[in-house]
Amino acid sequence: MLTKGPAKKVTIFINEDTQHHLTALHDSLMTFLMHKGISGATATRAFSGFGSHHMLHTPKVEVLAQHLPIRIEFVETSDKVDELLPTLYEMVTDGLIEVQDTTVVKLARPSSHTEPKMPHERKEGPAKLLRVFLGEADRWHDEALYEAIVKKLRMMDVAGATVYRGILGYGAKGHEHKKSFLHVSRDLPVMISVVDTPEKIRAAAEVIEGMLEDGLIVISDVDMVRLTRSSKAAEVPDATGSNR
Repeated sequence: MLTKGPAKKVTIFINEDTQHHLTALHDSLMTFLMHKGISGATATRAFSGFGSHHMLHTPKVEVLAQHLPIRIEFVETSDKVDELLPTLYEMVTDGLIEVQDTTVVKLARPSSHTEPKMPHERKEGPAKLLRVFLGEADRWHDEALYEAIVKKLRMMDVAGATVYRGILGYGAKGHEHKKSFLHVSRDLPVMISVVDTPEKIRAAAEVIEGMLEDGLIVISDVDMVRLTRSSKAAEVPDATGSNR
């Protein structure tokens, strides 16, 4: 099963009119991948292209439009790709198969509404509190800096982050930022609060420091009590005391 981490990306280039046992090859390939339990695959039809035959296929010429290129792409585990490659090699008699190393950063699946609700899990122990103080007008490339930081934290699998927007404050430069009915500041103070393990907070602080130009990072020791709803049934200990 495909999971977050190292994986293989397979790209197959064929012509739209290529046949396989009286069926379009791209249809046969997609059906084969689906029956083999591939997590997902996409077939796209190119606008124009040429291959080893050095013939330009384009929709501008009707006779050449029948040979437009098709691109099939999917991502799977290395073991699964190794299992499928021999069959794909036999099926693609005129085309190109490319395999690349890749990394799955996020694998999101729709949640099932039929699953019963499980009891809450309680996690308790020492942790770190990370607070980042910056200005609302601070930017990171083409977006607000606080939004970019939250996105980065999410990609790092940090447990959670909360952004607070201040109504009054000043920083190291001594400039007062406030919001009132007569004055609307475009640079109100913003604080991002994060609680997680010391290792994740240390890594997050290092990344955020590289994104800040003018701000403050504070790390404190805290005691964490986290309540989360379990996504799986509770494990039942057997007679030896271990979990089954």
